[in-house]
Amino acid sequence: MTARRTTFLFTALGLLTAALFIADLAVGSVAVPLGDVWAALTGGSCDPATSDIILKIRLLKAVTALFAGAALAAGGLEMQTLFRNPLAGPYVLGISSGAGLGVALFLLGAPLLGVSAHSFVQSLGIAGAAWLGAALVLLIVMAVSRRIKDIMVILILGMMFGSGVASVVEILQYLSDEAALKSFVVWTMGSLGDVTGSQLALLLPVVSAGLVLAVAVIKPLNLLLLGENYARTMGLNIRRTRLLIFLSTVLLAGTVTAFCGPVGFIGLAVPHLARMAFASADHRILMPASMLAGAALLLVCDLAAKHFALPINTITALMGIPVVIFVVTRNRNLF
Repeated sequence: MTARRTTFLFTALGLLTAALFIADLAVGSVAVPLGDVWAALTGGSCDPATSDIILKIRLLKAVTALFAGAALAAGGLEMQTLFRNPLAGPYVLGISSGAGLGVALFLLGAPLLGVSAHSFVQSLGIAGAAWLGAALVLLIVMAVSRRIKDIMVILILGMMFGSGVASVVEILQYLSDEAALKSFVVWTMGSLGDVTGSQLALLLPVVSAGLVLAVAVIKPLNLLLLGENYARTMGLNIRRTRLLIFLSTVLLAGTVTAFCGPVGFIGLAVPHLARMAFASADHRILMPASMLAGAALLLVCDLAAKHFALPINTITALMGIPVVIFVVTRNRNLF
């Protein structure tokens, strides 16, 4: 691919993402003219009610979609390259399952044990419980990766761990009352609108740190494309690289899952869209392209979710499944 075409695609993708961001601020149950959106953002003359809708509700949601999409796409690209598996995603290590277990223990387990009124449990909140669950998975994965050299064994263990955690969550669901069960099911559907200003102030720096780590491992990811043995002969510290990639993915996917719920298919589908659009395997191109495309796609999904009044996970699945099917059918030797 020529440098001119790459520059054009990045420019077009950046402008598309910016346009979708503005559209996400303007579109909703109450349509807001673009002039009022601009006035609200710049502090110009604007109706106070309109300003509150833009700044206190839609801006938080749009910024969350922007960073969550970029985070999931970057995490998905890292996992697909590390495991050399086109169907790997940011949740392949069991991060989503760990976060789900944390939320299940908070919403379902605490009432069963009679500790839901405890001050620590109350202060933790859904996001805190999910983050603790994801962090627990990180510690387990890092401990396992220090002892096991074969990356495919780590992948299988992550999947088995996820299945085991899912079984524990199902037991908690079976034993819980209707109100607690409904709260948990709503969380599993994913939502970009439940993030408050204080939560966003925590989400942004953590996700930004994960994105910086993802950029920092671009060169190691390019070496891993040629196989671990070749990368090792080129002086790459495989164990250190794995730990950095795992840490980056948990910061990205774990934080997004904690605050937004398990948003599926973005991390799985977007890296493939970036590869097809840019026709490149170079992570110096793929990483920023995936971040931009992930942000744009999640903004599109949020607009569709507003229009059809559906959970965000439903929309991401409907958009991501065709991409996954295309990847599977195109790579006949995948399995």
